[in-house]
Amino acid sequence: METPKSSTLFSQFYVLLVVFSISCSASSSPVQDNFVLCLNNQSSKIPFYAPNTPFYSTILQSSIKNLRFLSSTTPKPQLIVTPLDDSHVQASVICCRKHGLQLKVRSGGHDYEGLSYTSDVPFIVVDLVNIGSVDVNVEEGSAWVQAGATLGEVYYKIAEKSRTYGFPGGTCHTVGVGGHFSGGGYGTLARKFGLAADNIIDARLVNANGEILDRKSMGEDLFWAIRGGGGGSFGVVVAWKIKLVPVPQTVTVSMVSRFLEQGANALVLKWQRIAHTLPKELFIRVQLCRVDTRMRVTFQTMYLGTTDQLLKEVNQSFPELGLRSSDCAEMSWIQSILSFDDFPKDGALDVLLNRTQTLTRFFKAKSDFVKEPFSETVLRGIWKQFYDADEAMQPMMFLSPYGGRLSEIGESEIPFPHRKEYINEVQHLAWWDKEGIEASNKNIDWLRRLYGYMTPYVSQSPRASYINYRDLDLGHSSNGTATYAQASAWGVKYFNNNFEKLVQVKSKFDPDNFFRNEQSIPVV
Repeated sequence: METPKSSTLFSQFYVLLVVFSISCSASSSPVQDNFVLCLNNQSSKIPFYAPNTPFYSTILQSSIKNLRFLSSTTPKPQLIVTPLDDSHVQASVICCRKHGLQLKVRSGGHDYEGLSYTSDVPFIVVDLVNIGSVDVNVEEGSAWVQAGATLGEVYYKIAEKSRTYGFPGGTCHTVGVGGHFSGGGYGTLARKFGLAADNIIDARLVNANGEILDRKSMGEDLFWAIRGGGGGSFGVVVAWKIKLVPVPQTVTVSMVSRFLEQGANALVLKWQRIAHTLPKELFIRVQLCRVDTRMRVTFQTMYLGTTDQLLKEVNQSFPELGLRSSDCAEMSWIQSILSFDDFPKDGALDVLLNRTQTLTRFFKAKSDFVKEPFSETVLRGIWKQFYDADEAMQPMMFLSPYGGRLSEIGESEIPFPHRKEYINEVQHLAWWDKEGIEASNKNIDWLRRLYGYMTPYVSQSPRASYINYRDLDLGHSSNGTATYAQASAWGVKYFNNNFEKLVQVKSKFDPDNFFRNEQSIPVV
């Protein structure tokens, strides 16, 4: 598979830097030196970067999407390896294991808690930025996607070959597929086709022995675990084979906003009752936010069909929204990706190939799943929390609808268990721009208070959470050394009854717990 030019950002420097790293090794640790020698014994052309070399900081920072983990006190990797092919990933695994170094793998850098590029022990980052090809097979309705590709690159390559195929992933184009697919992957097509992980049909994985396995050779249990069981526990997935999904020539997108004084509360109350029951082709997500001192609700809609069809459906099921043709825009599916990612729908598609996030801020997130609609009293309580937030902080909440295909798939079909019992999923967010521990603590404390307020009104026993919205507040271990009992604190929330099977798979295929992070699956 040919690597896209956008994915070879740093590979042109690797020969110079390998030589430079070796020449400067006197200032490095013996373990680091031994790792470098091991890597070079495997291949003389594996690009890597040490802290004392040019471009180390540039590469490290290039995929950090949360400024909380860009501080001088954030632990940094001893080396960053940027493989050019699968054999370089194999070598990295073999050498890390041989020399007792923790391995962290980064695809797009969107891990909410920075676990793909931070650690509390000496570690190596394998950054997959140069392994990002996307080979689309229109005749077969599938594509092989290397794990360093972003969602934007996947969508772009699909649209380049066909305007009647799409894929049900997320809406942020800079997200890497490695982590996104590993944790589930929710997007605007989820009610019609399920999650990204529901549409994975094969994979190539480097195991703890440095062997490359595909679906057949890894077996169905391990293949099950990597599709929704979270990244960093079972191996390094270097490529995914995805099933493309049919999309119509025309889809319709609408963004309608209402403030509280315009009856927004009543609209949210109605949306909760009907959003999960609507036809699979209709996706309506709700965004709650504060604009200055006013509270605003935005209904973000994507419909697989024309404006006339959308208006007919919404005016029957949700007439209170007052949706008009002037609120709607017809476009292709790939243009809807632009629209949901805040780009002009008629803009150039190659913006999706840009891995650099246009706006990087400090943030913290949490998630919930909902079984029963919130009452008006609960909504008023949410708005009060928003009013109480620091004026320099941007509080936000997304309510994403369930139902449709999401509810038809069994909770144990893949590790992602959150299915038919839920009506929507909640993402709680706090964004801010001020640097420093004081600002960070103040805004995170606010989010924790909001999360605490929501406790009686969301799922219970367990209080379910989404692994792709990782939250270390649920619990974490030092260096991925949690016992079964300790890991259950977060594992059951992320995976419910599937946690037990994930532990069994982990214990069978990685009994030495080589692949681990602060919230990884434990061994028994």
